Amino acid sequence: MNAKLLERYRNVLPGFLSPYYAEPIEIDRGEGSWVFDGEGNKYLDFFGGVLTTMIGHNHPRVTAAIQEQAGKVLHTSTLYLSEPMIALAERIAGLSGIPNPRVFLTPSGTEANDTAILLATSYRKSNQMLAMRNSYHGRSFTAQAITSHTSWGATSHSGLKVTFVQGPYRLRSPFRDLDGDAYTKACTEDLLQLLDMTGAGDVAGLIAEPIQGVGGFATPPDGFFGSMKKELDNRGILYISDEVQTGWGRTGEHFWGYQAHDIVPDMLTFAKGVGNGITLAGIVARAEIFETINVAHFSTFGGNPLSSAAGLATINEVVEQDLQGNALRRGQQLRAVMDELAETHDWIVEARGRGLMQAIETVEPNTLQPSADRSVAFMEACKAEGLLIGKGGLYGNVLRITPMLNVTEDEMTIGTDALKAAASKIT
Repeated sequence: MNAKLLERYRNVLPGFLSPYYAEPIEIDRGEGSWVFDGEGNKYLDFFGGVLTTMIGHNHPRVTAAIQEQAGKVLHTSTLYLSEPMIALAERIAGLSGIPNPRVFLTPSGTEANDTAILLATSYRKSNQMLAMRNSYHGRSFTAQAITSHTSWGATSHSGLKVTFVQGPYRLRSPFRDLDGDAYTKACTEDLLQLLDMTGAGDVAGLIAEPIQGVGGFATPPDGFFGSMKKELDNRGILYISDEVQTGWGRTGEHFWGYQAHDIVPDMLTFAKGVGNGITLAGIVARAEIFETINVAHFSTFGGNPLSSAAGLATINEVVEQDLQGNALRRGQQLRAVMDELAETHDWIVEARGRGLMQAIETVEPNTLQPSADRSVAFMEACKAEGLLIGKGGLYGNVLRITPMLNVTEDEMTIGTDALKAAASKIT
């Protein structure tokens, strides 16, 4: 069945789409942390559709909310009042930490980041943007311009003037031998030099992921972005926190990734897990920034009642069941095994991440030379052990491991046993 579906996939979908695994699988159904393929095989899902199914497949609370709303109305748009949309926006605004917040809902993280750039450039009346090296912010024309990741860069054309700053990917930075504080200081000084040398008047904003997602979960020292934001504030430059992957408690220690840096952003974007699989994203910003847009502006599908109902159920479950706390505890359980793997295997150069957002980077033994082949082999070995994980990183050599926020201790043990068994097969 999987083979026939793959043939149809390749005959009708564009060539730039490529499924995981030498023998791709169909995810036919799911239950909690588990999924079943079209041939009935069972897998423990430690990737969740790229961090999107955040609190488990077929979650009763989310499924019930979707079913109830589907029996009422699926779509109305912002041209009408919608209680689910307003309730969701109120919930997100209250959790955002941003003063006098307004919330604009979109169907995807790409569109949320696109909106953030629109707001920043309009508010500051400048087409100049800063972004981090090794970053990824989406696939739209604008989001591609602020993405510094060659394997995902579909075009170099842009109306923006973008300067890329030294960022969280410490392992391959020229400053990698510095300790955390010194690394932060060096990157901040680099930012200041870039502003002095490459700016042509006012810069609109800096957009940054607190932990780089597609970039392989590159994680900066605590306070890193706080140091940078002090310098941005001195020049009136807006700070945008791309929380598409870090949001909703996944890092365990904080609800938002930006909170590790003792700052409050001017804007933040979110997507992925907020709808637990339903298409939902958005942006939070101070009201004065949104007021820059004074023409008719709305999203056809952003904040539709069905997505909003799913989002509200998901967020309420995360908060009321303290899934952030569970992410911290289960993340510690996961990280202990990943650190052990990094110490044991000379082809794993580093384990990194926070909470239930963890990664290991594969290299040629005892070097920094990336080894994408070992990442592929490790993924295949995990699949053979009944575990699904993700891949990323600039060189395709980083394994991304992101269990559901409500993963149990027993499920984590099963998953980490599978990781250890898979690693033992790699040379």
